[in-house]
Amino acid sequence: MSVIYILLSISIVVAIGFFVAFILAVKSGQFDDDYTPSVRMLFEDELVKQNPEQTIKTKKTN
Repeated sequence: MSVIYILLSISIVVAIGFFVAFILAVKSGQFDDDYTPSVRMLFEDELVKQNPEQTIKTKKTN
């Protein structure tokens, strides 16, 4: 029965360690996406070509 308590305590310590590592990674900007905004402008023309009627309507209303 004492083995269960030891394994439970070890698993809780490991889980807390992973949680702290995750929080530190989020705070340091590990998961920030710096690549997509720079590439989005390259594909903007394709979006306009796919929906030309919608862009014309928005230009007329402005």
